[in-house]
Amino acid sequence: MRNFLCGNCGRRVFFENSRCLSCQSELGFVPADLAIVTFQPVAADRSLPRVDGKGSHRRCANHTTAGGCNWMIPVERPDPFCRSCRLNHIIPDLSVIRNQQAWLKLEAAKRRLVYNLISLGLPVASKQEDPACGLAFDFLEDTPPGAPGDDHVLTGHVAGLITINLNETDDPKREAARQEMGEMYRTVLGHFRHEVGHYYWDRLVRDTPRIESFRKVFGDERMNYASALASHYAQGPPPDWQLRHVSAYAACHPWEDWAETWAHYLHIIDTLDTAAAEGLIVQEGPDQTVILPPHGRPFSEIAIQWRNVRLLLNGLNRSMGLPDPYPFFLAEAVIGKLTLIHDWVAEAAGKVMPQAAPLPTKQSA
Repeated sequence: MRNFLCGNCGRRVFFENSRCLSCQSELGFVPADLAIVTFQPVAADRSLPRVDGKGSHRRCANHTTAGGCNWMIPVERPDPFCRSCRLNHIIPDLSVIRNQQAWLKLEAAKRRLVYNLISLGLPVASKQEDPACGLAFDFLEDTPPGAPGDDHVLTGHVAGLITINLNETDDPKREAARQEMGEMYRTVLGHFRHEVGHYYWDRLVRDTPRIESFRKVFGDERMNYASALASHYAQGPPPDWQLRHVSAYAACHPWEDWAETWAHYLHIIDTLDTAAAEGLIVQEGPDQTVILPPHGRPFSEIAIQWRNVRLLLNGLNRSMGLPDPYPFFLAEAVIGKLTLIHDWVAEAAGKVMPQAAPLPTKQSA
C-alpha cells in the first residue's frame, strides 16, 4: 500500500485514519483516488470539501458505528454507504458487545481487500449494483451450544456471497484452529483473500476460453470436490506437495489450489507495494536491489523482488522472536500459477504486461 500524507500539515497519515494526529485535520479514504484525502472542517459533518479543491464528499454511514469506516462518498451519490460497506449483506448482531470488536476487525480487513482489488483494476460491484455477478459478505457466528439449530458457520463462497465466521476474529480461537488444521498461516485478511479468489475464479475463468489453460496449470476442477476434501482431511496432502502447490490445502482440489494461490498473489502484491512506497532497498551480496511497485510489471520480475522482501520480512520477525510472517516456499510450478493469475488480472483490468527487463541495482560501497 502506498504512503499517505496529510494535505494540511504534510505529516504521515495511515490507511485507517479519520483524523490527522498532528494537526487534527479531517481525513478520509477516497476510493476513486486510492488515497487518504484531507478535508476542510465544516459545522455539520455532512458535506466535507477537499482541501485540494477537487469537490466534496460525505462520510460513510458506518463512520459512527462499530464498523469504524473512514471511507468517503462523493456528495452527488445518494448511497449512505461507501464502496466497501455496500458489499455487506449480513453484519453481526451488534447488541452483543463482543460482536462489535469482531465487526471492527472484519471491516478493517475487508477495506484492505477492496483497496487491493481496486488498485489491480478488478471489477468490484455489490449485489445491489450487479445482482448476477456482484460480491457480498455475510459475517455470521456459530449458534451457541444448546440453542435451537446448534449450527456451525462455515467460512466459504457461493455464487458471489462470501461468509466469514466471527470466530476468525478471536485470536486464541483462530490460532487453535490453525494448529488443529496444521496450517502455517491463518489470518482474517488471509480468509478474505482466499474466499475472494473463488469469486474471481467464477468471474475470470468459469465458462470462458481460459478454462483449458486453467486445467493445464491447476488441474481439472470437474473432479469431485466433496470427495477430494474428504480424502485431504483423512489422508493429508501428497508428501511432495511443496513442489507443485503453495500450501498443503492447495493440493486437495484445483479450486482450492486457485484460491490459495490467488490469496498469495494478493499477499505478494500488497506487501511489495508497501515495500516500494517505503523506499526499501535490499542488500544481497555486493548489490543492492531497489524494490519497485509491482503494478504493471511482469511476474518474473515480481518473483525476484518478492524473494528478497520475503527473506527480509522473515529475518526481521526472527530478530523479534516472532514466527516467520511468510513461511512458504514458492516452487517453479507455483511461480507458473502465480504468473497465470497475474496475467489474467492484467487482462481483466485492460492492461498489457511489458516484457521483463533487468531490475535496477546499486553497487554497494
